[in-house]
Amino acid sequence: MKAIAYYASLPIDDPKSLQDIELPEPVAGPRDLLVEVKAISVNPVDTKVRQNVQPEGGAAKVLGWDVAGVVKAVGSEVSLFKVGDRVFYAGSIARAGGNSELHTVDERIVGHMPKSLDFAAAAALPLTAITAWELLFERLQISQERNDQGQSLLIVGAAGGVGSILTQLARQLTGLKVIGSASREQTQAWVRELGAHHVVDHRQPLSAELKRIGINQVTHVASLTQTDAHLDELVEALAPQGKLALIDDPKSLDVTKLKRKSLSLHWEFMYTRSLFETADMQEQHVLLNKVAELIDAGTLKTTLGEHFGQINAANLRRAHALLESGTAKGKIVLEGF
Repeated sequence: MKAIAYYASLPIDDPKSLQDIELPEPVAGPRDLLVEVKAISVNPVDTKVRQNVQPEGGAAKVLGWDVAGVVKAVGSEVSLFKVGDRVFYAGSIARAGGNSELHTVDERIVGHMPKSLDFAAAAALPLTAITAWELLFERLQISQERNDQGQSLLIVGAAGGVGSILTQLARQLTGLKVIGSASREQTQAWVRELGAHHVVDHRQPLSAELKRIGINQVTHVASLTQTDAHLDELVEALAPQGKLALIDDPKSLDVTKLKRKSLSLHWEFMYTRSLFETADMQEQHVLLNKVAELIDAGTLKTTLGEHFGQINAANLRRAHALLESGTAKGKIVLEGF
């Protein structure tokens, strides 16, 4: 089968940083689906793994943790899907990624694809939807009963992949006042379109930006990028006993700064369930199905930002380069081999 992989961590402008190769077709394990990959999207985790993880023993390493496709075969213990089902999922970082014609994935972290979307639009959603859902409803424990009146959420980096779906979930499913941060006119317009009540510029001191729009403090923060650079401002912006959730990889984080206000810190890593095969691993199947229902109902919309064409090494290198530039809006999708 066709696949895109790398053999050594190289700068993305090196043609060998991602290569078109041929690999043997994978075989589904007992709880696996064998999926014919129709579309994929690219996430910051792809660039981080490519830059920092050397393949073992000279083997090819395949990236890609967002897939939309069709079930071609099922393992002996599969109960949630059948051959021919259209599915979408983010997969497991402990296994080969989905940048290949065929891919195996545990059924417990797979959802039925939204009926109203094509494969490209669906591929934009899984990883960011899982991350945003778990951060909002499980880490920050926000209620879906719309009884959060008086509470507020600042989303730092609201125009990115996770921010684009988190902004919608917070606005559509909760009673929170939603403030999104974005630094350019284009991305600020995107965040407003997604439903944020207010938009601030994270190139400026965030506490001052909040005061500019008449908000002295917020009760919750979702810090999706540059948490270490913004930490002092986030502590200043948070109300006493507030909650700070983050998904990025700060080189260091002085958590003692949270003590005076009794602020709580919450990490979200959407691979935790699949990596450790937790007892509640199947919750990702459940939440992806809920997201599909919300898409089909018109409550949420896909966060597809740009379609980069066919799934091949040249187009994936372009996608990685754009992500590494930090200027992507929404999700980058590729489709078909």
